[in-house]
This record gives sequence, C-alpha cells and structure tokens, in this order.
Amino acid sequence: MTVTSSNIFDRIPSELPDELVERIAGGGNVTIQRIVSRGQASAEGFWYDQDRAEYVILLAGAAGLLFEGDESVLVLKPGDYLDIPAHQKHRLAWTSPTEDTIWLAVHY
Repeated sequence: MTVTSSNIFDRIPSELPDELVERIAGGGNVTIQRIVSRGQASAEGFWYDQDRAEYVILLAGAAGLLFEGDESVLVLKPGDYLDIPAHQKHRLAWTSPTEDTIWLAVHY
C-alpha cells in the first residue's frame, strides 16, 4: 500500500465563481470534505437541511453562518469549529471576498 500526502491549502483555482467542494476522504457513514469559498453565500431563502451531522472547522479566511430561528450571524475566524446536528437548518450568510475561506467538513 502506498500512502501519499497532500496539502489542504494547495491546488486552489485562481478563479472561483462557485464554492469548491471536494471529498478528500471517507468511508461508511463518514465523508470528509475540503470546501473553499471566496465571497460566496447561500442563495436568498436557501437553507441547508442535511440528513447527517456536520463537524466543521474554519482553517483560513472568515465566514458568517445563520441558523434557523436565530437572527444573529455567527462569525467564524480561523480555528473556530462547530458541530451542526442533522436537520439543523443553516445557511452561509457571507464569506470573505478578499481571501480564500477554507473549511474542513466532516459529515457523519
């Protein structure tokens, strides 16, 4: 078996009209993704309503999340993480337009 390494900060396209979502590992009921945002936000009125819980950590950049029933935006900076329960409706209010916002998301 050959083990290879990668860097979560590498291979980010210079143009990023949409969020980049890449599966980087997983198996069974677990999926690990790298998400790269650059100024993206959820479409007006759109809410994520996921069947699995999601643990997410912000590695670089900045973002704001909204959760259904809460009018305040949760602002995230590098190192911030949260565990979003399954079916907890949430949306991306904003991401930094001047730098890459890089997330590591674990769906379980």
